[in-house]
Amino acid sequence: MKRIMTITLALLMTIGSIWAQTSAVKNAAKSVFTLNTYNSEGLLTATSHGVFVGDNGECISDLRPFVDAAKATVTDAKGNIMNVTRILGVNDLYNVIRFRVDGKTTPLPLATQSASSGQQVWLVSADNGKTIATPATVNNVEQFMDQYAFYILALQAPDNTTSCPFVNQNGEVIGIQQASATSFNIHAVDARFVRTLCTNGMSLGNSTMRKIGIPMALPADKEQALLTLMMSGEQADSIKRSAIVADFIAAYPEMSEGYAAEAQMALNAKDFDRAAQSMETAIKKVTNKDEAHFEYGKIIYNKELYLADHPYKPWSLDKALDEVQQAYAINPLSNYQYQAAQIIFSQGAYEKAYEMFMNLTHSDIRNPEQFYGAARCKQLMQAPEREVIALLDSAIVNTDTLRLYEAAPYFLLRGQMYNQTDSFRQAVFDYTRYEILSNGQVNDSFYYMRHQAEVKGRLYKQALSDITAAILLNPREPMYYAEKASLELKVNRVEDAMTTAGYCVKLAPEYAEGWLLLGLAQVNNNMKQEGLKNMAKAKELGNEQAQSFIDKYEKEN
Repeated sequence: MKRIMTITLALLMTIGSIWAQTSAVKNAAKSVFTLNTYNSEGLLTATSHGVFVGDNGECISDLRPFVDAAKATVTDAKGNIMNVTRILGVNDLYNVIRFRVDGKTTPLPLATQSASSGQQVWLVSADNGKTIATPATVNNVEQFMDQYAFYILALQAPDNTTSCPFVNQNGEVIGIQQASATSFNIHAVDARFVRTLCTNGMSLGNSTMRKIGIPMALPADKEQALLTLMMSGEQADSIKRSAIVADFIAAYPEMSEGYAAEAQMALNAKDFDRAAQSMETAIKKVTNKDEAHFEYGKIIYNKELYLADHPYKPWSLDKALDEVQQAYAINPLSNYQYQAAQIIFSQGAYEKAYEMFMNLTHSDIRNPEQFYGAARCKQLMQAPEREVIALLDSAIVNTDTLRLYEAAPYFLLRGQMYNQTDSFRQAVFDYTRYEILSNGQVNDSFYYMRHQAEVKGRLYKQALSDITAAILLNPREPMYYAEKASLELKVNRVEDAMTTAGYCVKLAPEYAEGWLLLGLAQVNNNMKQEGLKNMAKAKELGNEQAQSFIDKYEKEN
C-alpha cells in the first residue's frame, strides 16, 4: 500500500511539472505581438511579429520590415494597437531591431543562459487569439561575441511566424526566429543580444537607420546624447530632428543645448515667437544661465544677420548684444567677448570691434578668426592696404595646417587687398589658393574677378581660361562675352574675337559694348565697312568710346 502511494505521488508530481511547463510556455503568448509597417502614404508594406521585453513598451523584432517604413504599429494579444515611437537600436548583420511603443506592455522574461544542443524549446505564436506552441529541438548553437547564441533548430515552422519567440520550458525567451528560405533548419538570434541594441552619437549616420522614417531614441549616455543632438542638425530630417530635440529637453531640462536647437529650428521656420519662447524658457530653467543668455544672443544675431528682411520687433542687434553681455557678466568667458565683437562689427562700430578683436588675440581663445575680424574692421575703416594685409598674414600663419581650408576667406580678402595695391600676380596667387581650399566651389563672379587681375598682371592665357569658365557658369551675362572678346583682340585672336562678340550681340542686342567689340574685331579682320557700321550702332546705344574709334578708322585708308 505504501509503495502504491509513493508511485502515485511521484506520478502526480511529474504530471504537475509537465502542466507547469506547458502553462509557462502558453503564457508566453501574452507577450507576442503582430507588427505592421506602412509607407509615407499610409499603405501597409510588411507584416511580422516580435516580443515585448519590457513593461514600458520595449520590443524586439525583425529589422527588415522597418527599412523604408514611415510608420509602424504593433497589436498585442488582447488586440490593443500601439504606435512605434522610437527606434532603440538596430543590427544589420543579424537583421534585428529594438524599439519602443506608446503603451504599457507585458514583457517576456529573457533566459539567463543559452539553450544547449539537443534541448527542447517551443516556438510561440498565435492564430485568431489561440496560442500555438510548436516544439522544436536545438540542433546546434553557434556562439558570437563570446556570450550570445545563434541557434539552428530542427522545426517545420508554421506559416506567418517570422520573429516569433522561442522559449524554454520556463517560458523564458531564448531567441527570435529569423526569416528562412526553407521550412527546416530554422534560425534564431539570441534575445539577450537584441535586448542590448542601443543608439549612440553616430547612429544617425547609419545607412539603415537613415532609411527608417521613425525617429531614433536619444542615447542614454549624456555625452552621446549631446553628440546626437549636434549631428541631427546635419544628418536628420525635420521630423527626426524635432524628436531628438524634444527628447533631449525632456532628459536634460537643465542644459541649454536642447532649447538652443529648438530655437534654431523655429528660426529656420521663421517662427520668431516660438524661438524667443524657447530661449526665455531656457533662461528660466537651465543651471548655467550664462550659456542660455549666450545662445539667445547668437539666435538673435543670426536672425538679424541672415533674415534681416523679416522684421521681428522684439529683436535687434542691440538685444543680441545685451544677451551676450549678460552672459559675460555672469561668467566672463573670452568666447562671449568674441561674440560681442562680432555683433558690434555688424552694428558698424568698426573701431570698437577692432579693439575687441585685437584684445582677443592675446586671450585664451586666440585664433585666426580674430585677426580676420580685425582685418575686416581695418578694411572698412579704409586703413592702408598694407595694414589689412599684415593682419591677414597673421590670420593665415595662425591657421592650423591640418585645417587650412578654414583660411580660404583670408586668402580671398588678401587677394583683393593685393589687387588694390597693383600686386596683381600676388592677388592671382591668393585667389587660386582660395579656389583650392574651397574645393573648387566658386561661382562665375570669382572667375571674372580673377580674370581681371590676370589681365592686369599680363597672365593672358590664364585670363582667357577664367573668363571662359565664367561664361560656362553664367552663359546669360553679356559682359563676360565682351570681356573675352576684348582680351582676344588684345592677344590678336581676331577671328575668335569676332565670334565671341557675335554671341554677345545676339544674346543682348541692346548692350552697346558688344557692338563696339564686334566692330573693332571686324575692322582688324579687314572688314572695315561692317566694323564702322557696328561701331555706329554702339554709339546709338550710348557707348561713349565709339566715336573716337570711328574717327580713328575713318581717317585710315
